[in-house]
Amino acid sequence: MAKVLELPKLSPTMEEGQISAWHKKEGDAIDIDDLLAEVETDKATMEYKSFDRGTLLKILVPAGSVVQLGQPVAIIGTPGEDVSALAGGSGGAAAAKPSAAEAQPKGERAAPPAGGDAPVTSPPPAARGEAVSPPTQPAAPQPSSNGRVKASPYVRKLGRERGLDLSSVAGSGPRGRIVARDLEGLKPAPAAAAKATAPGELAAPEVRPLSMMRKAIARRLTESKQTVPHFYLSIDVDADPLNALREQINADLAATAAEGEKPAKVSFNDLLVKACAIALVRVPECNAQFTPDAILVHQRVDISVAVAVPEGLVTPVVRDVDRKQVLDIAAEVRELAGRAKAKKLRPEEMANGTFSISNLGMYGIDNFGAVINPPEGAILAVGQVRREPVVRGEQIVPGRRLSMTLSCDHRVVDGAVGATFLKVLRQLLEHPTQILIG
Repeated sequence: MAKVLELPKLSPTMEEGQISAWHKKEGDAIDIDDLLAEVETDKATMEYKSFDRGTLLKILVPAGSVVQLGQPVAIIGTPGEDVSALAGGSGGAAAAKPSAAEAQPKGERAAPPAGGDAPVTSPPPAARGEAVSPPTQPAAPQPSSNGRVKASPYVRKLGRERGLDLSSVAGSGPRGRIVARDLEGLKPAPAAAAKATAPGELAAPEVRPLSMMRKAIARRLTESKQTVPHFYLSIDVDADPLNALREQINADLAATAAEGEKPAKVSFNDLLVKACAIALVRVPECNAQFTPDAILVHQRVDISVAVAVPEGLVTPVVRDVDRKQVLDIAAEVRELAGRAKAKKLRPEEMANGTFSISNLGMYGIDNFGAVINPPEGAILAVGQVRREPVVRGEQIVPGRRLSMTLSCDHRVVDGAVGATFLKVLRQLLEHPTQILIG
């Protein structure tokens, strides 16, 4: 008997997901634990695996669709089974939300279903109370091979603004409909490009649909700045001792590496992660979070390390950092960062950190203030190691400085507590052999 497959909850905070790709096609045999599709959630791209055996009879939502939890996405059953009633009643593709780029601007009605793609016009500007500009004559898209261009009014408008001939565009939407993502990277014809922007006319912006991750980032950071009372404490650290220790460690690692083997390396950030763990053990009030009924002071040191990815920022968590050696931390951070960039992190690897570090030193940033990652109580923003003149004794000599800013949730961390943490951290970084034995 045919069965409707619904979108399951693939991460703890998931409310909707975007079908990135189907790994099975209609007619394929499906076994338990077979990979059906990849789904982009608010955390990462997750694997959607089958809980059932059967044949994939119908895909209800195409790749690229944003789907709500519990919404039907496919039907499985026995070969030749009639699923028209299930497909019609499931809501399937009709219920799938379009991506942001395909959403219709206010005032435009959605295009009719496939098979009735007659152009839909918007109310004239005057009827909407807008200023009326002199009419222009954009080139209308040419009919495709079957006589119609299957695209919504919004996509047609994008095509006109970019000078694209939609009749030559292959649509990836339902029944070959052209959607906004199909226009990405296309170049206008030379004649169209020359007249795409008339004198005095503003060039159209590039439309970049929000990914599920970007939506989550926007939601969480807005919540953080609106609900968490931030305050900031900054210090400047003598980074010469830390630099000397790092160079000595890496030189020793290179000298002891097997012939032909790529030696391990330790970065400033690896040493900093370990130093923060030691400081959090010594000042546990910074390793805490706020709840409406109590402040939770964590008995574990799990540090979230911010990693930049094309869609935004993710924070894989290094667990029990206070109990690990620097080399182990270095290897784990590299491994987590690599999987973060490949979108292969599991949701639990990005959750339940107790403190965060965000390092923009590799981008040449001297100092900045980071936004707290709720429910954590603090985040350390780290700048680059700067070469500049410093005073040693009675002399001015070349030196290295490192600026850091601690963003604190004032409901959890008072000024004196944050200052004490930074004092301990500075002492560790300026006498860094303590990091190796701490």
